[in-house]
Amino acid sequence: MFGIWGHEKATELTYYGLHALQHRGQEGAGIVVNVEGELKAHKGLDLVNDVFKDVEFDQLQGHHAIGHVRYATQGQTGIENVQPLLFHSQTESMALAHSGKIINAYELRGQLEKQGSILQTSSDTEILAHLIKRDGQEINEKSISNALNELHGAYAYMILTKDKMYAALDPHGIFTLSIGLLGDAYVIASETCAFDQIGATFVRDILPGELITIEERALKSSRFAKQEKRALCAMEYVYLSRPDSNENDVNVHASRKQMGKELAKEAPAPFNADIVIGVPDSSISAAIGFAEESGLPYEMGIIKNRYVGRTFIKPSQDLREQGVKMKLSPVRGIIEGKSVMMIDDSIVRGTTSKRIVHMVKDAGAKEVHVRIASPPIEHPCYYGIDMSTYEELIATNHSTCEIAEMIGADSLAFLSEAGLEKAIVKDKSLNQGLCTACMSGRYPIDIKEGKKSPLCVIKD
Repeated sequence: MFGIWGHEKATELTYYGLHALQHRGQEGAGIVVNVEGELKAHKGLDLVNDVFKDVEFDQLQGHHAIGHVRYATQGQTGIENVQPLLFHSQTESMALAHSGKIINAYELRGQLEKQGSILQTSSDTEILAHLIKRDGQEINEKSISNALNELHGAYAYMILTKDKMYAALDPHGIFTLSIGLLGDAYVIASETCAFDQIGATFVRDILPGELITIEERALKSSRFAKQEKRALCAMEYVYLSRPDSNENDVNVHASRKQMGKELAKEAPAPFNADIVIGVPDSSISAAIGFAEESGLPYEMGIIKNRYVGRTFIKPSQDLREQGVKMKLSPVRGIIEGKSVMMIDDSIVRGTTSKRIVHMVKDAGAKEVHVRIASPPIEHPCYYGIDMSTYEELIATNHSTCEIAEMIGADSLAFLSEAGLEKAIVKDKSLNQGLCTACMSGRYPIDIKEGKKSPLCVIKD
């Protein structure tokens, strides 16, 4: 999500901000702009550049705007679910953008329908708008706060009206929202890399349970809920965020590099290893760290086609597999005849890892030893990452040795949860901490499962 308040080029800047955040969603994009008190929208099912390639920005001139790139975890892939969602009533209008997932969406939808609401989308995002306007309430801090307190789950919201912009983060802070300044215009974004894209200056992060209200030239902070201990999604650091972003005062590249170093300490390279390679792009930082700690040369053994999007967030397994074929190519002259240490950020379903290992071996690698810069993902995510069932997770029902055989690796090891935390968390204060539920199973109701061996070497 991206929003700006108080700039004459709000629409264009939101467009550039969404470009910087394109890695967070590829199924659709949209912008709503306040044009002299009237909210106007443009959105479509495609990448940002394609959605806005024929747009006349002169017709969408305004000083306030919010935008969104869609990564579907709830609701069908259709234009009606592309955000920001725009709502009109007799008295006022509202645009709404949301990241995350509302766990009690089904129950809330049922309650709203019984009260006469007719929801137009299958997305859980729309629910907040109906809660805010229930019983004819005005859109203000009180109605927004009351509505947010009915939600259970992980969420970051942005709301635009004719005279205000709001932003809110769930009490545990599963995701991030940051505040920046561009001149005297306020900017809010899901990642700080969007500030760099437009030349804005980072001010601070929005805190868990905090509601930000911006009007005229003033920013106001209030609380709609008590801040819980921070549980920032570990996958933001492992995979989702751009390496030039800072999440909760921690640089993503630096944390990934440290993950690689911790991984090299926990699961060293075998004595005959020749080179270290990373799977582009999110694994490169960890591969550099692993190489530095191991004393092995880092090489560019796999290159990425820059015109193919991210495969993990594609909406179906078939599309993910096709994307891998188009996206990655081995550098035969580098890996042929070598014993290769291949560093990747995670293994979710295993099909992508299998294809990459086979691709590297087909290019002439003698051995491929895989190291994963995160713990095994054994549990579904209920907070907004598309890993929703145990059945699709390879680590749920298979040991590390079994996974190594399934993907064709000569050895396989995962970073421990302690190593992951050491690489990211700088202190144990209230505002520091990770959500590792997909790795540890520690949801609000603790799930206790047996431990699996963290290292497996495949022997002939």
